[in-house]
Amino acid sequence: MEVNPKQVLDEGLLNSPEDMEGFVTATYARITDIPSWDSPFSPWWSGSMRSDDSYKGGGGVWDGGDGWGFMETFVNLTANGWPIDYPWYVSYQIIQRSNTAIQKLNNIAEEDYPLKSVRIGEMKFIRAFVHFRLKQFFKYMPYIDENVVGSSGEFEAIPNKDAKFPNDQYLWERILSDFKDAENALPATQPEKGRVDKNAATAMIARTLMFMAYEQDDRHQVININKDRLTEALVYLNKITDQEGEKVGLCGNFGENFIHTSDNNTKESIWEIQYSIDDGSSTGGKINRGEGLNHPWNWGGFQCCGFHHISYNMGNAFKTGPDGLPLFDDYNKDSYGDYIKNTDGSDNIALVEAGNPEYFGKYSWDPRFSHTAGVPGHPWKYDPGLIFESRGIRNGAEYGWLKSVKELPHPGCDCLLYDGWQFNSMNKRMIRYDEVLLWKAEVLIQLDRWNEALAPINKVRERAANSADWLIKADGTSVMNYHVEIYKPGENCVWDKDFAWKAMQWENRLEMAGEGRRFFDLQRWGNLEEIMNNYFTVEKTRFSWMANARFTAGRDEFFPIPQNQMKWAKGNYTQNPGY
Repeated sequence: MEVNPKQVLDEGLLNSPEDMEGFVTATYARITDIPSWDSPFSPWWSGSMRSDDSYKGGGGVWDGGDGWGFMETFVNLTANGWPIDYPWYVSYQIIQRSNTAIQKLNNIAEEDYPLKSVRIGEMKFIRAFVHFRLKQFFKYMPYIDENVVGSSGEFEAIPNKDAKFPNDQYLWERILSDFKDAENALPATQPEKGRVDKNAATAMIARTLMFMAYEQDDRHQVININKDRLTEALVYLNKITDQEGEKVGLCGNFGENFIHTSDNNTKESIWEIQYSIDDGSSTGGKINRGEGLNHPWNWGGFQCCGFHHISYNMGNAFKTGPDGLPLFDDYNKDSYGDYIKNTDGSDNIALVEAGNPEYFGKYSWDPRFSHTAGVPGHPWKYDPGLIFESRGIRNGAEYGWLKSVKELPHPGCDCLLYDGWQFNSMNKRMIRYDEVLLWKAEVLIQLDRWNEALAPINKVRERAANSADWLIKADGTSVMNYHVEIYKPGENCVWDKDFAWKAMQWENRLEMAGEGRRFFDLQRWGNLEEIMNNYFTVEKTRFSWMANARFTAGRDEFFPIPQNQMKWAKGNYTQNPGY
């Protein structure tokens, strides 16, 4: 049945400065208006659950097991998997909104709209950032810019893997070009909160160059580290670190990064996705739906749904020795679960509720553990009067008892919404200064300047050591025995290149634990197979659902191209190897 429309909106009529603002706002809005758990901006499942950081959690292996469960064990994941297609689809919606905005902005005079160049910079940043995420997910994807116009046929004809180029570097080049254009156009400070600024673009230029530097072959194996790329990345990293104490810096307490009152309110945050609540919208707010499943299960005012647990391996990594340094070699010889067993092998809930004192009392700990994991018997989110309980863990027998908490608020905040599912409106900090410091350390080590990497690593460790003030019980004593020392060459370590690299990787893992960075760090460094299969070897002895888990090099570094997209492109897309 064909019905002729009564009216058609002519986009040619939308040419005023107010209209330009509308196109730009629509692009930002689509990032926060994604009504799905598998949002490309929900980093826990794409970067933590697929690494040694986290477990899926939820009601059991059955709960999302045919998607996320396949992802975390790297078995049975196919191009038809349900969590694969939507991130691709919605990403190109955002990209197309960016392109539409740029097309419209190109047609207005600067004198009529003085913010023209700034807004184009914002749109190029968002376009590049979304392409960057797709590149991390799929390696090869069509790069769509404002010059691609016409019907669906013109878009279908853009290949994800252009045969004219020998490898994937051409895609990185296009992402890099957009970020550089954005940096040139964006101001140092935006008058409105939430808009990207120059530092966000500068940081992403450096991050892109770092990924470009670790050059891969067709089987995703790192075959060369391009030091020219890293040298260029250092220039951009220095642009940011040179502002320390003025526009950027570390929060005094690590936990400030993970409370809703810090939204748009710290020097440490370089760019954050903006969420809102009670903003007059029909849904109750532009809330973070991508991490809505992660709240505790029917506890403390939270109602759903118990996903995303910190792995026992990750929890162990926070142990420190008598010298205050990580237990690099012996950290994973036992785990939380070893100290709570009944004689029949089941978990003793009384020991869980008591806070597992034998396990935690056996070691000293990096305070970042308690900023990362919610533990039954310990205070929840810096409130000595609110003790987390085992009933907030939906299935501890299968996913352990360490709940990820960085993305979660105190239940008394004014940032919670329940509409049949549980959500919160805390902003998502996508770039922070602490990780910029660790990027700089990484680059310096790879450039054989490891002595210079000591300072940024120690800066992060020193802040960690000073972040125990909020981690107290009702009687004012510390929740755990916290002990962290900085690296002191010649005193507690031998600071050569190998040790510096190990220290940097460890620090990166502790600092960004559960925040979706880990898988992509390992992807960049080229050691996913080694790390993940060593992880699985031990985890299989802890949880039966890990029995078949195995990482296959040359396949599992990237997702398959979604089958729906392969069909849509009518033969113009190339599937990733192994799928």
